[in-house]
Parts: sequence; C-alpha cells; structure tokens
Amino acid sequence: MIAASTSGQILLELGFVLVVLAVVGRLADRIGVPSIPLFLISGLAMGEGGLVPLDASSEFVRVGADLGVVILLLLLGLEYSPLDLRTGVATSWRAGVVDLVANSVPGVALGLLLGWGPIAATLLGGATYISSSGIIARQLGDLGRVGNRETPVILTVLVLEDLAMAVFLPVVGVLILGLTPVQGGASVAAALAVVALALIVASRYGERISTVLDTPSQEVLLLTVLGVTLLVGGAAEELRISAAVIAFLVGLTLSGSVAHRGRELLMPIRDVFGGLFFVFFGLQIDPATLPPVLLPALGLAVVGAATKVGTGWWAAGQAGVGPRGRMRAALSLIPRGEFSIVLAGLGVAAGLDDDLGPVVACYVLILAVAGSIAMRFADQVPMPARLASQSASKKSARPIA
Repeated sequence: MIAASTSGQILLELGFVLVVLAVVGRLADRIGVPSIPLFLISGLAMGEGGLVPLDASSEFVRVGADLGVVILLLLLGLEYSPLDLRTGVATSWRAGVVDLVANSVPGVALGLLLGWGPIAATLLGGATYISSSGIIARQLGDLGRVGNRETPVILTVLVLEDLAMAVFLPVVGVLILGLTPVQGGASVAAALAVVALALIVASRYGERISTVLDTPSQEVLLLTVLGVTLLVGGAAEELRISAAVIAFLVGLTLSGSVAHRGRELLMPIRDVFGGLFFVFFGLQIDPATLPPVLLPALGLAVVGAATKVGTGWWAAGQAGVGPRGRMRAALSLIPRGEFSIVLAGLGVAAGLDDDLGPVVACYVLILAVAGSIAMRFADQVPMPARLASQSASKKSARPIA
C-alpha cells in the first residue's frame, strides 16, 4: 500500500481516482450501460487486494463519499413535490405495499439462510427492495419515454420507495447502534417524529420556504441550498438520524424555481462526489470475497428481477396501461443502484457481517447492467399472442388525430 506522506501524493492519488472515473464514465456512455457498476468495479480495483491499491486519499474519499450520498438524495428529493407524494400515496398505495413485500422478503430470507443476524438480513431486504431512481430516471430520458403512459406509474412506485426509505433508514440506523430497548424506542420515535414533521413542513410551507431561499444569483443559490442541507443534515446526525434522509426531505421541501435551478447547479457536484461514493464502497471490499458469494447473489438477482417485473406489470395494469406499456413498466423497475449501496455501506461500516458488502456489490452489478439492457430492449420482448392482439386492438381503436 502507498503511504500517505505528502499532500502532493494525496493530490496525485485523488487526481488518479478522478481520471479513472472520467475514463469509465466515457466507456459507460459509449457502450450504453449505467456508470454505477463501472464505478463500483473501479473501487474494487483500487482497494485492498485490487490491481492498483490506494491508501493516501482514503480519508478524503470517505468524506467525499458521505457528501456524495447527501447530494444524491438531495437531488432525488428535488425531483418530487409534496403533491407528488400525496397523489402517489392516495392512488398507488396498493402497488407500494405489493412492491415492499414482494421485493424485501427475498433479501431478508437469504440473509437469514446465510446465518446473518437480523439487522444485516434486514439491510439486505432493503437493498433488494428499492430500485435505482437515478438509473431509471436517466434511462427514461435517454430512451424518450418520459411522456409514455406507463411512466407515471414507474415514478409513483419510485416515490413510494423513497418515502419508505425515509422511514426505514432512521429505524435501521437506531438498530445498528445497539441501544437498549428503552433508548432504541425513544430514538426510533424521535426519528419518525422528525420525518413526519419534515413531511408536514414540506407539504404546508414548501412554497414559502422556497420563496425565501430563492435568489437571482446562481452562486448564492448553490451555497444556500447546499449549506442548508449540510447544516440540517449534520444536526440530524448528532441526533442519530440519517443525514441522507434529511437531505431527501430538504429536497422535497424545495419547489418551483429553487428546485429546478438547484437541480441544474448540483448535477456536476453530484456526479463528482456520487462517483467518489461508489468508488469508496468498492474500496472497502476485497475482490477475493466476491467469488464465494457470487452464486447466492446471482440467485437473489434472478428472484429480484422477477419480483420487480411482477410488481411493475401489476401496478401498470391497475392504472389501465396496455400490455406493451405494462412490459416497459415491468422491466424499468429492475435496476438497483445507489440506495442499495447506501444500505450496504451502513452495514459494512458497522461491521455487521463480512459477506453483506460483497453480496450487495454483486447484486447491484448484475441488476444495474441487466436492468438497463432490459429497459433498452423492452419493446422487442416477445409478447404472448393473446396480449399482443389486445395491444393491437387498442391501437386500432384509437381515433385519428
């Protein structure tokens, strides 16, 4: 390992990491796959036991990774409004319940079968449950499907998953700390109260807060949004509440011009620190630990893809979407990514189980790539004759504009 002796050496290694991210990002764009799996592989290659092990920049990369998680979830919150949440919960809560049960149970079951503790198994259940909003949203835009009829169904499922995570993360964070039942109960109650309060504030006072924070200056707006997020997130961490969850709720509170311009200003920062986050996760995993867990991770990925396909097909059908649109919705929910890695990162940092990180890394690598490819070729998937005839009849029945 390289010793951290000089600031120049740290800058060299950090520059090397960023150049690697740039190269793999270009490669991802060229071959048409999401960058997250390649960032993870890069981290594996530069961690202990990798091809080019680095050490001098590890502390900076760790801080950058923490910031990357906060910015990732802040931007995710900026994508939604309180109205989106209210509408989604009111119209699609059944799909949310089906999604939660069908996709979390396999992860929890595998964790218990592997002999893990209940907390590690619960984290794996969360990792198998939640789809990658970042990968899916980008793919929908790249494929020109934002205006499709099935897209609101997909986005509503993602919103409900993110809302579930806003509750899940504080609870599991308390469990990881190993508090007494009384302390744990008090901490969970406090965390849920903070989340509920934040949702109420976002719903009732979001527009007023956005008006106060708005400014014509891009520089001041960026500093304001980022500063407020880090300030509130840091205070939440002191209260043992996830800063990532608070960042999501802050983004949810902001609306209108502040949300739109904030997204544009934060995108480049997210790309840098988000990349560092995925690299840092890979740095913590010895590549030699991946082959022993490949088979269970592959089996879990097959089950996870199937349960998401079933969820998306059923949810789109409930919304009256035709067979071809239901197929697109079904395949669009397969990719896993940033939130799964966040949950695994919590477990790895807490030392819950040595296999948790490798299993989730393999799982995300498989489904991020396979899910993106499935989305791209969703319209070429053969349909049963009965469903194909239904789709054709619906098209022929449409009036000519």
